[in-house]
Amino acid sequence: MHFPAHLRYTTTHEWIRQEDDGTLTVGITDFGQDQLGPLVYVQLPTLGSVLKSGAEAGVVESNKTAADVHAPVAGTVIAINEVLGEAPEAVNENAYEQWIFRLRPTDDFDPKQLLDAKGYAALIG
Repeated sequence: MHFPAHLRYTTTHEWIRQEDDGTLTVGITDFGQDQLGPLVYVQLPTLGSVLKSGAEAGVVESNKTAADVHAPVAGTVIAINEVLGEAPEAVNENAYEQWIFRLRPTDDFDPKQLLDAKGYAALIG
């Protein structure tokens, strides 16, 4: 299992990449997808929806269970990965390439409020 150092992580197993324009790209971690098993469905957030920090943004489902995908910070959904509607298993193939949604934060984003790769690795043990 690997955790790219350029990403930030949540305790609920989302990864976050800050883009050059200040937007955030969000997906689920390799550990998260491994715990779920093969995904069969991804419920994407609605474009333009305004989310509070920690709010449910979507759901990922496998044959075993379902898990909420959370907004790491408050913001507006500006893009969704429509590929996952047709091929949810793409997350299992490469969790860090298959993002779920992009968010424009409504507040200043401080990456230090999230876990770095080392902190996330310690969290999952």
